[in-house]
Amino acid sequence: MSNVPRRRPGPDAPGDFGPVEDDRTGRGLTLRAPETVMRLARLGAFHQTRLSFLRAMLRQVAAGGYRFGYDRWEIGCDGVGTAVYAARAPERDYSLVCFAHDLDPAMRTDRVIAEAWDATFVLYDGIPDDSELDRLRAHAPRQEAGRYRHTDLILSRANRSARLFDHVVDCLAAGRQPAAARLDETGYVMRTTAVYGNGKFGIADRQRYAGRPGFGGPFRMEMLTVWMIRQFVADLADHMARAGGGASAAPLDRSLRRRLGIGNSTGLGLGPFIVNRPALFARWIECRELALARVCAQEKASAAARREFRQWVARARADAAAWTVADPVQAGKIARLADDLGRLDAFAAGLVPETAAPWARIRDWAADRLSLEGQELTVSLLIEPHGGLVDNLADRMAVEEAEMLPAGLSGRVRDLLGAIEDRHGWALEPDYARPDAQARFWYVSANKLEPRLGERWEEPGADRELPLATGRDIAACHADLREAAPDETLADFLLRRPEHRHTVRWLRDPDLGPYGHIRDNLVGADLLPLDLLRCKLAFFGATRFDPRSDRWLRINMFCHAPYPDELHAMPPDDWIYPPPDG
Repeated sequence: MSNVPRRRPGPDAPGDFGPVEDDRTGRGLTLRAPETVMRLARLGAFHQTRLSFLRAMLRQVAAGGYRFGYDRWEIGCDGVGTAVYAARAPERDYSLVCFAHDLDPAMRTDRVIAEAWDATFVLYDGIPDDSELDRLRAHAPRQEAGRYRHTDLILSRANRSARLFDHVVDCLAAGRQPAAARLDETGYVMRTTAVYGNGKFGIADRQRYAGRPGFGGPFRMEMLTVWMIRQFVADLADHMARAGGGASAAPLDRSLRRRLGIGNSTGLGLGPFIVNRPALFARWIECRELALARVCAQEKASAAARREFRQWVARARADAAAWTVADPVQAGKIARLADDLGRLDAFAAGLVPETAAPWARIRDWAADRLSLEGQELTVSLLIEPHGGLVDNLADRMAVEEAEMLPAGLSGRVRDLLGAIEDRHGWALEPDYARPDAQARFWYVSANKLEPRLGERWEEPGADRELPLATGRDIAACHADLREAAPDETLADFLLRRPEHRHTVRWLRDPDLGPYGHIRDNLVGADLLPLDLLRCKLAFFGATRFDPRSDRWLRINMFCHAPYPDELHAMPPDDWIYPPPDG
């Protein structure tokens, strides 16, 4: 079922685990220990890598020979109407169907309870005819309230960043280009507030397209949709500038256009995804750690490779300098990161050509000397120049749940008791009788069916708590196992204590591996939900994390990336950190 190498039997070492056999070379590799990686503070410091979903999608589209163009453009001078973009692959076509609306600014909100947006979108399987466009026009602007078919692959909506969108249009209408610094302050002129896939609200199930070439990896269709939305947004700004300025209007300069990504506003809805799909999340982590291990296993680095690494560090330094946020906590982390990158460059420059295992030396030095932000960005930078070594892992990051083996319930109480004490001591450390150890609870909003986080001792609803307090539930199961007879079967134990069934299944899931468990209290008073959100978004390929509270943040996607209409002329994977003068 899985092509990711599995760990050989043996206890975890405190600093790493392994060896694992790399199926690429047959060599043994040492991966970072789950005790190190699977802590919320570290997960919340992750950055994008070559394996991130949007980057894997761009490589796939470029390699697959996709051709992009307009199927129709029916947008009026007021910026309202319909546009259809065609993505033509060798084996089939896709269309991004775009509906631009005249939204009252008073109704513009990023909250999930919104009922109207500046633009709504459907990624359509094929090229829609007039009757299909009429159907989508009646339903897509309603989003969750609409009705959809199996041909509707992805559903999305977006709002303008009102001041910057209008500023860009006004500048272009007057025949001048907006200042690059002004664009960089925000980084986008429109942001999505949701991108729905995987059968939600009646759209196509993932199984419909997961077997198609290039779409077996996670969230590839969603990333294709967002990338094409970015093209529409840039075209819409140019169109409205021409409508306002006539012959004197100027199109947005290509280099400035690439400085604009697509924003996204994300809240707690992402948090439970990680906990509810531990096998999938474990696969993401394991592929990332395997990529790092492959790089660090190299005994030597050529002068060209070392030079390229330092070039990426320089580009990351320039990118960090442009990463500005209002949140004082994140601003402090960014300031420390800038210092970290300077020190990283100096250390890398000091390695002589004869240095053995230079990439491992850099990884270990960063682990000892840098902040968590610096350590995890170093991971990304180490992976970056080694596409030929790691890019194939991007196609292994999906888990088809229908093929997963069910967790077995055979065995005795003593077996599970020993496994908890050997591998899950982190869950037994907190005193869950203390109010601060159970200060929060996760639940689903009755109004919008979205995950929320409540304050247990201040708000009602804890009786409807979602089973996401993994550490607490393991501790409770452990306590009851200790009261049971050691020779009792797990099946009999669960007949008496069925409340532990979900915990036992989770503990015995054969697909989780070492990275299947976040080793922190997910309902404690010190929980920072932002760490969960950022971790998942880093795997998507997001940048410029901009926290707006501990429960939601804004991000940027595809900033500096080529557009669909220029992918043939630009490399698909040399943009994530633009050159310092770019």
